Amino acid sequence: MFDIDKWQEILGTVRKNKLRTFLTAFGVFWGIFMLVLLLGAGQGLQNGVFNRFGDGAKNSIFFSGAKTSLAHKGLSPGRQIQLSNEDLATIVREVPEVNIVSPRNRLWGEYTINYKTENGSYQVFGSIPEFLEMNGERVKSGRLLNQKDLDEKRKVVVIGDKVREVLFKDKPAVGEYVNIKGIHFKVVGTFTVRGNNGGRREERAYIPFSTLQTAYNQPNQVQLIGMVAKPGIKATVIEEKVKHLLAQRHKFSPEDAQALQINNGEKEYEQMMGLFNGINIFVWIVGIGTLIAGIVGVSNIMLIIVKERTREIGVRKALGATPFSVVSLILQESIIITALSGYLGLLAGVGLLDLVRYAIDSSGAELPFFANPGVHLGVAVSATVLLVLAGALAGLVPALKAARIKPIEALRAD
Repeated sequence: MFDIDKWQEILGTVRKNKLRTFLTAFGVFWGIFMLVLLLGAGQGLQNGVFNRFGDGAKNSIFFSGAKTSLAHKGLSPGRQIQLSNEDLATIVREVPEVNIVSPRNRLWGEYTINYKTENGSYQVFGSIPEFLEMNGERVKSGRLLNQKDLDEKRKVVVIGDKVREVLFKDKPAVGEYVNIKGIHFKVVGTFTVRGNNGGRREERAYIPFSTLQTAYNQPNQVQLIGMVAKPGIKATVIEEKVKHLLAQRHKFSPEDAQALQINNGEKEYEQMMGLFNGINIFVWIVGIGTLIAGIVGVSNIMLIIVKERTREIGVRKALGATPFSVVSLILQESIIITALSGYLGLLAGVGLLDLVRYAIDSSGAELPFFANPGVHLGVAVSATVLLVLAGALAGLVPALKAARIKPIEALRAD
């Protein structure tokens, strides 16, 4: 039941000791403010780093041939490992844990992509539709590559948005023809890539893998094989299986770490997740430590208040006040100070994060490792619950001490 007299007493005590109450409340305010700020900054850092992964598959893994460093079965080190179309077919047939197997070749040499009077130097790759899907390229206009393009070895090209901006300016690119190293290709679509590294990847063009092998004299050559594991399968599982399979086919030692270049995207992603889990734990430790310092201050102040009001508490008990009513009075005062100041700290922290996010968005800046700082709703709820518990804990010891005061001793106190 709401007791207005009790609340008036609490407010009266606060007004009587304004400076002391302010300094005590500021400790709790600062603890919550720093906790929210650190968590929001950590989230912004995490978003910025994970944006670099873009929309690509997190459990992807890439293989490319390199040079052997170990002698094996009478063969000397230093041999170049050249992957082939047969390797693709063998992986599909003998590694059932793989969901997607996708090749990609690059067109080597110095050349430009030309459209009428406009031209620019860009990387041109030959690949298949699944590679664009797993690598994170997303259609912006027209379409991406399809299976018919591969089967019929069509002379079609999909260009990145940065390429479109240079070659076509404000004109639509789809349906136009560009010249790539003496061969004309029809533009069937443009793509974009999400993430901080997207701009560089939009300076690319993709043609069908079969077309590149045939038109640019790369028969039966595969420079890069990308794979995605089936759901529930770790990328490290297919990494080991594919490595041993290729070692058997190309006669190099499975222990030779130099024979293949392997990029395990899942391993990098898990390392990042582990790093940020550690950062979050550290932030919580620092923030809660700061908050505890403020709570200790509240508890000390409440002890002082109990001592100052010893006679008053004795009179209350002599007039029939129960220990519960005395405990609830002290607890309520403690909870009010911590909850109100902590809530203001929470609002200030969230407000500052919103201001930083607005400044970044309005300026159009793309920070390499920082994006969308903020805190989740769960964090705000947890902080609110923590405040109430902290307030109760801070006032518990002083309240119990007040409840144990005997009326006779209290009336004798100075």
